[in-house]
Amino acid sequence: MILVFDINETLLDTAVLSPLFEKLFGKAAVRGEWFLTLEETWMTATLAGRYLPFGLLAKSALRQTGLRHGIHIDDDHQRELTDMLAALPAHPDAAPALAELRARGFQLTALTNGTLETVQHQLAHAGLDTSFDVILSVDSVETYKPSQPAYQYVADHWQVSTRELVMIAAHGWDLIGAASAGCRTGFIARPGKVIDPQLFEPDWQADSLIALSRQLMEEISPNSGEAICKG
Repeated sequence: MILVFDINETLLDTAVLSPLFEKLFGKAAVRGEWFLTLEETWMTATLAGRYLPFGLLAKSALRQTGLRHGIHIDDDHQRELTDMLAALPAHPDAAPALAELRARGFQLTALTNGTLETVQHQLAHAGLDTSFDVILSVDSVETYKPSQPAYQYVADHWQVSTRELVMIAAHGWDLIGAASAGCRTGFIARPGKVIDPQLFEPDWQADSLIALSRQLMEEISPNSGEAICKG
């Protein structure tokens, strides 16, 4: 079983961006509005078949948020955002959970909607770069999660079927996409993240990565042929 992990919000804490949004908009809560705008932007680009790198979309989402609030967003503000994104800290439970899974023999994959260069920098800065067997970016296939080709890319890398992947993420949309591609799924309920059980039920879910990892270790053999995906 190969475990696949989403990065931003799932392993890395975007709450550290709040001071930037407090400075620009007078309310730290606008960070959530920006992220929803970013999600809408990359999903629209994917549906329209127009791929643009994550950093460009992150800046666009900030500009859109500024227009919505009547705030001018200049180049320095956009640069500050991308610099901060590249230096996000890990959630406290990330390193110990990943270490425990590796010690038990699981193969760990990072899968990000960001570019490969950015995610390599992010994980190195957060001290997680050596936690993974491989680090992958959708930039290589030019389609964002939750499109099915993004998850198939991981399966193709490992030369397995998507049934042998477990996607782990703090985003319901990511897990729905992974399940549609044939993966199994694990949900981490990071602060503010919920999943509607009437719409979708992941195979595993917990409030922390450590708790989720222990569920997986209890129920899955690392060398079994079962499929598990984490995004």
